[in-house]
Amino acid sequence: MEILMKILISGGGTAGHINPAIAIAKRMKREYNAEILFIGRQKGMENDLVQKEGFDIKYIEVEGLIRSLSPKNIKVLIKYITAIQKAKKIIREFAPDVVVGTGGFVCAPVMAAANALHIPTLIHEQNVFPGMTVKMSASFVNVVATSFEDMKKYVSEKVAKKCVLTGNPLRENLFDLTYDDARKKLGIGDETFIVTVGGSLGAKTINNALCEIVNNCTQENIKILGGTGERFYNEVMENIDKEKLTENVSVVPYIYNMNEVLPAADLVVARSGAVTVSELAALGRPAILIPSPNVTHNHQEYNARSVSSRGGAVLICERDLKEGLVAESVNKLLENPQKLKEMSECAHKLAIADGTKRICDIVAELSQK
Repeated sequence: MEILMKILISGGGTAGHINPAIAIAKRMKREYNAEILFIGRQKGMENDLVQKEGFDIKYIEVEGLIRSLSPKNIKVLIKYITAIQKAKKIIREFAPDVVVGTGGFVCAPVMAAANALHIPTLIHEQNVFPGMTVKMSASFVNVVATSFEDMKKYVSEKVAKKCVLTGNPLRENLFDLTYDDARKKLGIGDETFIVTVGGSLGAKTINNALCEIVNNCTQENIKILGGTGERFYNEVMENIDKEKLTENVSVVPYIYNMNEVLPAADLVVARSGAVTVSELAALGRPAILIPSPNVTHNHQEYNARSVSSRGGAVLICERDLKEGLVAESVNKLLENPQKLKEMSECAHKLAIADGTKRICDIVAELSQK
């Protein structure tokens, strides 16, 4: 089959930047028979993840700026300028029709190089509050694809005019099962199913919430699944009430079948990373969101507030946590099924289930320019 276009993609540093890039690449290849090339860091997570999916990747060396006055930033800036020149060389050799960025500091020199070579560009922001790379690139790219409408509040009027609400690219198998089918597959009957998850690495705060729920939840006929992260599993098992570890309470290091678990959940307790928030909204799952305070610009709190302010979640900030608060919040919600239903409906109103398609369609349009 004839190759219809060439797309160069750059994003890295965290799975939150890389997985959307891979989702875009897969769809562009499948739907548009596009030839794909990635640019990333050889030492970055993107190296393993991109090659695992069978895509080619070229490398540049770049570092993130230190967010304070530091002489080390001189070295960072020199690397940045060198990276732009290297990216230009790769772009000239590959000759892409469009360059796509999904964030992370490796993406910044690539977008700058594409702009200098007059290649159409799109950059995607996963969070409500834009990261530094998006802020740096937004003034000159053709399109800023946003995952949340609220992002426009935090950019200039000029950039806001370039923003197109696309949503986040979501895992393709997320919608394979309905609520009833997922529960049947997991062997869940009429129990209220509570899921706690702290991201791929786990989160101590979410694990504390899991222990609190297991030890203090007053509701009957509930089923609990907690994903602790490998590094926290033993610690959680030491702190949890062993008498409560019945067949209806399961604690695991990692939840591998999240595409089955999330659709079946009646309530989710989680961090508020962009993809997590987007997946919960797409499935209409009520949630208690506890944002990580240890992220750039506190962006998880912005994500959580975007949903909680519209009734789709309960927001508990770590600074407000006190002993018993999470279990109390869970008990209140489980005592009020109508509230859970309303939260589900409000969350679903914010959903954008076809984010990958929307982005790819824009990329295809840009390739014609």
